[in-house]
Amino acid sequence: MCKIAIYPGTFDPVTNGHIDIIQRALTIFDKVIVAIAVNPGKEPLFTLEERLMMLRETVKDIPNVEVDNFDGLLVEYAKKRDACAIVRGLRAVSEFEYELQMALMNRKLDREIQTFFLMTGLRWIFTSSSIIKEAAQFGGDVEEMVPEIVNQKLKAKFAEKI
Repeated sequence: MCKIAIYPGTFDPVTNGHIDIIQRALTIFDKVIVAIAVNPGKEPLFTLEERLMMLRETVKDIPNVEVDNFDGLLVEYAKKRDACAIVRGLRAVSEFEYELQMALMNRKLDREIQTFFLMTGLRWIFTSSSIIKEAAQFGGDVEEMVPEIVNQKLKAKFAEKI
């Protein structure tokens, strides 16, 4: 029986929509490993260390959640962590095509690891890390869309850039 799932992403930064997916995944799996993917093709706003810290602070009171990071193939990381599932959040149909391609490639690489798609709760359907960063950059109030630690770090990060 499948007990451990990997929830991968860049989490730059983590949003309340991500937390919603984590909590809902815990109703299916015994443990969720939130794994920050190190992607050399992306230039994140926050360093890997900052993202790890914000995620750990955010999930510290949620049982059975671990925060980690990885590079390389996701299915290899999942095998290394004894996970049998990958959890992906979806907000809109437009994301499905890309996510389906990734799920099919992962299945081709390892048929034992299943992908589960979870729809983000309606409250968070319009939020994304990119939109939140853009709003925060121009002084928008994103307090209700991100954990408190993230709100503080966004304000500090954009205060540095002024």
